[in-house]
Amino acid sequence: MNISITQANQNDKQISKSIKRFFTRFHISSALKAANAYKKKGIPVVEVFQYLFLLIFSNRSMYMSLITGRNTPGFAKDTVYRFMKMLQINWIRFTTLLASRIIRDAIVPLDSEERKNVLIIDDSLFERNRSKKVELLAKTYDHANHRYRFGFRMLTLGWSDGSTFLPVNSVLLSSENKKNRVNEAAAVDKRTAGYRRRILSMQKGTHAMLELLKAAKKAEIPANYVLFDSWFASPSTLHAVKSIGYDVIGMVKKTPKMFFRYNGEDMSLLTIYDKNKKRRGRSRYLLSVLVDVVKDGESIPAKVVYVRNRNKRKEYLCLISTDTTLDENEIIRIYGKRWDIEVFFKVCKSYLNLSRECNSLSYDAMTAHTAVVFTRYMMLSLESRESNDNRSLGELFLYFSDEMADITWIQAFQMLLQMFRSILKDNTELTEEKINEFVDAFMNTLPVLLKTQLQAA
Repeated sequence: MNISITQANQNDKQISKSIKRFFTRFHISSALKAANAYKKKGIPVVEVFQYLFLLIFSNRSMYMSLITGRNTPGFAKDTVYRFMKMLQINWIRFTTLLASRIIRDAIVPLDSEERKNVLIIDDSLFERNRSKKVELLAKTYDHANHRYRFGFRMLTLGWSDGSTFLPVNSVLLSSENKKNRVNEAAAVDKRTAGYRRRILSMQKGTHAMLELLKAAKKAEIPANYVLFDSWFASPSTLHAVKSIGYDVIGMVKKTPKMFFRYNGEDMSLLTIYDKNKKRRGRSRYLLSVLVDVVKDGESIPAKVVYVRNRNKRKEYLCLISTDTTLDENEIIRIYGKRWDIEVFFKVCKSYLNLSRECNSLSYDAMTAHTAVVFTRYMMLSLESRESNDNRSLGELFLYFSDEMADITWIQAFQMLLQMFRSILKDNTELTEEKINEFVDAFMNTLPVLLKTQLQAA
């Protein structure tokens, strides 16, 4: 049995079959090329991206991998840094295209035509609290801890069919208020994608949301509704999303400053609630009314559903749907899919090192890192769906980490065998055939499981 390992294919042998299948099946290389990521000379970009993708599963940072000499790539670290800082790569296009391929090829063909697919918008804190020299760093309010922190709002657009959630694209929002920005954007070529993403990061969250939706629409990602919470719900947003071609199901703030046209009069949701008789008993909702959402003289019909607040029985929540044909219980059920994006944020921060792995000061590098994390989550989510695995995404992540560790150990064992062959060849007069016999005899004495893994590798 002839075993040999070269520097060129060393990286390739560290990849588990599942990860390799994912990269090949959804043509990661062509998706990178479509996003304007291609090599000018030297190392193919897909190899660099693959190395960054695998870092989390080796449980080591790139720095520690280089120090210990484990999982070292066949290229210098500067190659990785240059890749992550490339201005011309459109990371929104890359993740959108990849999500579109997974949805079209692996998910939708197995779904019922009656299933309602949705797009979900939400943001989460991308914390960079330990550094004050990060490009476009801003003071951002953390709604979980009710305090300001240094970092970005990671505005994310995701897709769900109620069973599987996939991140589609995102933007790291700085702040439109210059006073809240600790650092300004670096001067870059205005013709590049890097310049456009910097401009987008300083826009309002609602404007950035529309750009993400337009990218999803252009990629023909199948979805019936866009879901978001009260931070994004306003008459202007409802009109803008409707003009892109999506219906909206969202939560609306109970404020006296926001008006909807009801029975020919402009009223707040609070006033509408007070003017109507509520449903009694154990109904999931208290009231349902038809309103018109008016903006600049144009109006679109909508249905407002007042839902019982299970946490506070004396309070209620307001859901609005621009699809007035939906039943009230269906509106409540579909809006429940919004929870999928909260699970996504939790997994990315707890397992995939969303805000801890990348310590670069470059805005481009942080954007590239976010795209890598999104790709990792897509693979885990698809693996969970197709294997009918009852394990959580966190448990699947640990499974892949263990698998990568096993592969690294097998690689080390193979290198020892290769050294053994070389010593026999250089210091004895044994023929190649005789050396192969010795190696085969040794392999046959190994436990069956170890022998099988070595032969497969």
